[in-house]
Amino acid sequence: MTPALLTPERFTSSTVPLGDLLLDVVAGGGSLGFLDGLTRDEAIAWWRELTPAVTRGDIAVWAVHDTDGRCLGTITLGFSAMPNGRHRAEVRKLMVHSAARGQGLGRVLLATAERAAAARGITLLVLDTETDSPAEGFYRAAGWQRVGTIPDYAADPAGVLRPTTLYYKRPDAS
Repeated sequence: MTPALLTPERFTSSTVPLGDLLLDVVAGGGSLGFLDGLTRDEAIAWWRELTPAVTRGDIAVWAVHDTDGRCLGTITLGFSAMPNGRHRAEVRKLMVHSAARGQGLGRVLLATAERAAAARGITLLVLDTETDSPAEGFYRAAGWQRVGTIPDYAADPAGVLRPTTLYYKRPDAS
C-alpha cells in the first residue's frame, strides 16, 4: 500500500473514488466537517471543488487505490499562501476506508505526508481532530504534540457539537 501523490490529472480522475471514501468515513462517524445524510453526489462535488487548489499547488493529496480502483485511504496537506507562513502546512482529511482499517494504512499515509513536507522545507505541521476520538491516540503515537482543546468546535456527523484538539509536529528532515 504505497500512497501516490495525485497530479492534477490523476486527482480529477480520482474524485469519484475519493467521494466514495468520504461517504464511507462519514457513515462510520468520522468527524470530517460533514453531517449525516451526505450524498454521494455531494461527496464527489466536494472533492471536485478542490481541483483548482490541487492545480495551483495550494494542497497536495495522496491516495491509495486497490486493484479495482476503490480508494482505500487519503491524506491532504494544505500549504500556507501567506509569506510569513510558508514554513508550515496543515494535515487535512486523513481518511482510511472501513474495509482497510487496522492494517497500518493511516500510519503509512501520515508518514508519507510528513516526509513530503520535510522534503519541501516545511518545518511545522499542524492538525486538529475531534477530542477523545481514536484519532487522538493515533496522532500521539505518531509523535504529534497536543497544544490544547477548543470546546464546541465542530458538529459530529449527528450534529452534536464536539470539542477539537490541536496538534503540531516538526517533520524530520532526514
